[in-house]
Amino acid sequence: MRFIRDSVRQLKIGEKLLWLFSVMGITLSFFIMRNTDYLTLIDSLIGISALIFVAKGNVIGQVMTVIFGVFYGIISAQYHYWSEVITYLGMTAPIALGAVVTWLRHPYEKGEVKVREMKRRDWVILALLTIAVTILFYFVLGWLDTPNIIFSTISIATSFSASALVLLRSEYYGIFYGMNDVVLIVLWTLASIENINYFPMVLCFVIFLINDLYGFYNWQKIKRRQNRVKTG
Repeated sequence: MRFIRDSVRQLKIGEKLLWLFSVMGITLSFFIMRNTDYLTLIDSLIGISALIFVAKGNVIGQVMTVIFGVFYGIISAQYHYWSEVITYLGMTAPIALGAVVTWLRHPYEKGEVKVREMKRRDWVILALLTIAVTILFYFVLGWLDTPNIIFSTISIATSFSASALVLLRSEYYGIFYGMNDVVLIVLWTLASIENINYFPMVLCFVIFLINDLYGFYNWQKIKRRQNRVKTG
């Protein structure tokens, strides 16, 4: 509990306001739409909280990401979005659990991970793995008769890349998660056309997009500061 309290105190005023805006936006949309699926509300709030702490390079964000991934996989299964079930239960949550370990093993200072510089070899390996995963799961999703298979396949590709970059402690995780957010906005918009109860998930990923872009911006600042101290 003390670690959580200290992590919250380390948030800047702007970050606390972003967190508050995100929580209020999701909660208000949930009740305005008269949604009764409280699991989507709880999961969205966990996800938003996770992004705030991930943007700070704080390992508590990865712990929350594991919890978010499990709940989100359950929600996705209800609509037969098997790409999201596979992505979050089979990749995002396990990789986030691995990120907990790697972040704890590579601390910069209290409550902050050491940002890693990506090498050309890292990008090549990541690209090859992403292509292989994407091709494999395209056929798996087809076999499962997944709705909106093209967007679902793209979601797997962007989510895998983003999760891997989180594990590798790269600031570019925010860009790839942002790309994934755009895909998910499309997916859940299509789902909301059939069932309006899923609309809060659309707003959820719009807010996720804002937070992920902030994460990329803030990690760049963290990286520059860490490098200045190192060279100094």
